[in-house]
Amino acid sequence: MFDTILGLPVHALVVHVVVVLVPLAAVGLIAVAVRPAWRRAYLPLVVALATIGLAAVPVATRSGQHLKERLNAGGIVAKQIHDHEQMGKLVIYPTIALWVLAVALLWLDRRDAGKRATTVVAVLGVVAALAAAAQVTVAGHLGSTAVWKCTIGACQ
Repeated sequence: MFDTILGLPVHALVVHVVVVLVPLAAVGLIAVAVRPAWRRAYLPLVVALATIGLAAVPVATRSGQHLKERLNAGGIVAKQIHDHEQMGKLVIYPTIALWVLAVALLWLDRRDAGKRATTVVAVLGVVAALAAAAQVTVAGHLGSTAVWKCTIGACQ
């Protein structure tokens, strides 16, 4: 299930869901945190993006493990792939925080909760959004570096 789809590694397909939707949800959460007037219209979309992105993270992680095993069988696992794997395993944590805080902000906004509670959750949401976007960016950069360095034969 986590190995290939039509001969392509599942990881190469699913990782793009994470790399696109998690930072997009992060930008959306920052936008609605800064502009409360946008919350009613856009916060449900932010929660949807964060939900799909979060759901894709374990699939990307598991499929990455299968891809690493396949590459290891071929003798081409390198330090770059190991670094990518270590950073990729950490993506889940800030992504969970992003999702929880987006859902909490939606809930507080819909209940017209106090301004203080909503502001605290919005600020924490910005921090989680920045952390999630940064972690995805670092892990993704290490992964793409590993792929392209190994593709051109500079894998070590």
